[in-house]
Amino acid sequence: MDRLLKAARASGSLNLSNRSLTEIPDEVYRNLEGLGGGDDKWWEAVELQKLILAHNSIASLKEDLRNLPFLAVLNLSHNSLSQLPAAIGELPQLKMLDVSFNSIVNIPEEIGSAMSLVKLDCSNNQLTELPSSLGRCLELSDLKGSNNLITSLPEDLANCSKLSKLDMEGNKLTVISENLISSWTMLTEFNASKNLLNGIPTSIGGLSRLIRVYVHQNRISAIPSSIIGCHSLTELYLGNNNISTLPVEIGALSRLGTLDLHSNQLKDYPVEACKLSLLVLDLSNNSLSGLPPEMGKMTTLRKLLLSGNPMRTLRSSLVSGPTPALLKFLRSRLSEDEDSEAVTTTKEVIAMATRLSITSKELSMEGLGLSAVPSEVWESGEVIKLNLSRNSIQELPVELSSCVSLQTLILSKNQIKEWPGSILKSLSSLSCLKLDNNPLKQIPLDGFEVVPKLQILDLSGNAASLLDVPAFSSLPYLQELYLRRMRLSEVPSDIVGLQQLRILDLSQNSLQSIPVGLKDLTSLKELDLSNNNISVLLPELGLLEPSLQALRLDGNPLRSIRRTVLDRGTKAVLQYLKDKLPEQEQ
Repeated sequence: MDRLLKAARASGSLNLSNRSLTEIPDEVYRNLEGLGGGDDKWWEAVELQKLILAHNSIASLKEDLRNLPFLAVLNLSHNSLSQLPAAIGELPQLKMLDVSFNSIVNIPEEIGSAMSLVKLDCSNNQLTELPSSLGRCLELSDLKGSNNLITSLPEDLANCSKLSKLDMEGNKLTVISENLISSWTMLTEFNASKNLLNGIPTSIGGLSRLIRVYVHQNRISAIPSSIIGCHSLTELYLGNNNISTLPVEIGALSRLGTLDLHSNQLKDYPVEACKLSLLVLDLSNNSLSGLPPEMGKMTTLRKLLLSGNPMRTLRSSLVSGPTPALLKFLRSRLSEDEDSEAVTTTKEVIAMATRLSITSKELSMEGLGLSAVPSEVWESGEVIKLNLSRNSIQELPVELSSCVSLQTLILSKNQIKEWPGSILKSLSSLSCLKLDNNPLKQIPLDGFEVVPKLQILDLSGNAASLLDVPAFSSLPYLQELYLRRMRLSEVPSDIVGLQQLRILDLSQNSLQSIPVGLKDLTSLKELDLSNNNISVLLPELGLLEPSLQALRLDGNPLRSIRRTVLDRGTKAVLQYLKDKLPEQEQ
């Protein structure tokens, strides 16, 4: 503790999370008190500004908290607090307060004196209300009070005009006043799902910056026509309500990409709403008997969900089949003149996907017939997931190296021939790479060294890529490895050293045997050896029981194990193999 406190006096930051504390040590409250000439460079000591006490068993805070007036960040989440001291209001520099996952019954009114507060997270407690004094925290921009017992919001919150994120999911709210909504003109994200709301305030139309709205699982019966004013809206979740009609004005929301209306009482989908450039439309579990032919023009749609509707004008195979086929059928019911308007350019689809990625950080350009990676990819900010599958891309541009936040890169089913090592080297956060079904040539022996953090790798259908086997040992964190249809005659030897491997797919190859070292992959949950030439299973494979949940062996000329055993599934096969081991090895 002394060492940590000494370090805190130099940095101004103290992290005591996950230390099984039942109370805050008095030395923390005393901070710099008593420092003098005996302490090395005591004159350089700084006041405590950041205090992290999360994931302990702290039951109370002392009023001595006022001795830390320079505190800007205080994290007390995941503790056993039932209340907060009045001294919380005597922290004039406090910007971020996290008291989530406690048992707090009420927040003291004194919190209104912490007027620098920017972010407050009091979610997952036992609160029945929020203090009116929060309205004095004029800098508040992020308020999270989800999963409490709150029945109404104080009107004084209208003063918090900088509020940009409000999360009140899972409470007992029956109404949110018109005045409050109209005051929050900076709001970009609003979550009031899983409450008892009877409606959406008309004043929502004044929230021109609103990007995401979650009001699913309420008792909402109508959407106000004023929604037309929310022209920045990209995601609208209205599922599990009592909505029977949609306002025609909804069709003017040009940026809307996701519209979730599942489990409502809709009898029809208005023609005007067919003007939307949606990627996802969920209309499942409503009372729709048909769809307007104009919906066929919604060619940006990637997912249209319709199950659970009493459709009478559409065949069930169309309703449950692929979205493009349904849209094509609906277009066929339009006149030829109207049909000519239905062509949406690739450029429009890319623009729509790029807009959605601003909030989701995920960018999908799957199946757009692209021959090159569009510049929007590296111009669209910090994308963490990029899906370019099912195109005709032959190489990755050097500009892709700038996407340093990228964690998932999906390049399945393209025309990539060369291992993109120089690009991958710059993607230091990459954890998932899918290059399956490309005409990929030989991967260099040291090729995997550029992606040391990979957890998922799919090279299936690239037979030439492993002719001289690159070093799998360069991928110590690999959890999933897919090597289907690789014409492998033996398992690459250093795969048996991948201790974190959970899924190994070696199906559709020419394997005649499997190495005894596979028994050392103790984290393995799934092993697919189907459709190979394996005739004998090593008894040592039985040592993977009970961690191995799925062992797929169909399509092999197995002679060492009876069909009756195989038919009883993975557990029976592993036990059978284990029983064949000498007793000292079991």
